[in-house]
Amino acid sequence: MKVTILLSVFILCFSCKAEVKKIGSSQKTKTTIEPIKTQLSQVDTQIQNTILSRFKAPKRYKRAKYAPNSFKTYLRTLPLKPEGAEVKYFNGSYKGNKVYDAVVDLEIGDKDLHQCADAVMRLRAEYLWAQKEYDRIHFNFTNGFRVDYSEWMKGRRIIVEGNRTFWNTRNNPSNTYEDFWKYLEQIFMFAGTASLEKELVGVNIQDATIGDVLIRGGHPGHAVIIVDECVHEETGEKLYLLAQSYMPAQEIQILKNPNDLAPSAWYRFDQEDISTPEWRFESSHLKRFRY
Repeated sequence: MKVTILLSVFILCFSCKAEVKKIGSSQKTKTTIEPIKTQLSQVDTQIQNTILSRFKAPKRYKRAKYAPNSFKTYLRTLPLKPEGAEVKYFNGSYKGNKVYDAVVDLEIGDKDLHQCADAVMRLRAEYLWAQKEYDRIHFNFTNGFRVDYSEWMKGRRIIVEGNRTFWNTRNNPSNTYEDFWKYLEQIFMFAGTASLEKELVGVNIQDATIGDVLIRGGHPGHAVIIVDECVHEETGEKLYLLAQSYMPAQEIQILKNPNDLAPSAWYRFDQEDISTPEWRFESSHLKRFRY
C-alpha cells in the first residue's frame, strides 16, 4: 500500500496506490461513469437496494433522522448491488476475500486508482457536486498543493515542472460529469491517506457520526467511512456501518464486523481498538471533514 513516485525532482508519496500514473496522462477511461443517483430531495425509506433499506437496525435500536439534503442522508441512501453481488476490481476480476456484506452500485473506472482514501474523497466530492457546491470541492496532493474543482471548471489543468506544481489554462470551461470524473482521477493519482488525514480534523470517538472517517495516513495507510448509524432507545449506545475501497482499485463495500460472534455489519466503538476485516484502527484515528 505504499508507492513513492518521482516526477523529475518532484516527489509525491501515495498510500493505497498500486500503479504509477503521470499527470496529463492520455489514457482514456473506457467505462462510462455516471453520477450517483441518490435522490436527496425525496428520500423514500421503502426504496430497495440502498444501505438504508438493506440494513435494518438491530432490535431496540433506531435511526436518527437527518435532513434530506445532508451528507448523512446521502451516504445512508447509497445504491447497492443485488444481494450476493461480489466486489469487482478495476480490471473486471472479482475480490476473493469476502470481507463485506454488500457492494455499493457505483462505477469506478478501469484504472487502478479508486482505492481507500480515493473512495472517501469521491463520496464527499460527489455529494458536493450533486448539491452544486462546487467551491467546496478541493483536496490536496501529497506535496500539499491544493486542487480546487472551481479552477478545474474554468478549463485550468495542473502542470508539473521539476519541483513546481501550478495551474495553466488548457481546456474550455466545463462542468460535465465526465470532466468532473477526470478531476477526481487526478486527485486519486496524487493524493492518498497521507494527504487526506492532514485535511481532516480529529473527533472524539464518542461523537462519531455518519460521514466521519477512520483513517491511518502513511505508507502503508488505510481509510474507511461511516455510512450509517443507529442508537439504542434506552442506553443511547450507537452502532455504525462502515464502507471502504481497498487495493487494487475496487468497488466500495459495506464491511462485515469480524468482532461479533453473530454475523453482523454493525460496529460498536466502545474500545480503544476498532478492528475491521482488513485493518485495525485506534479511536484516535477518527477524523471529520472541515467543510
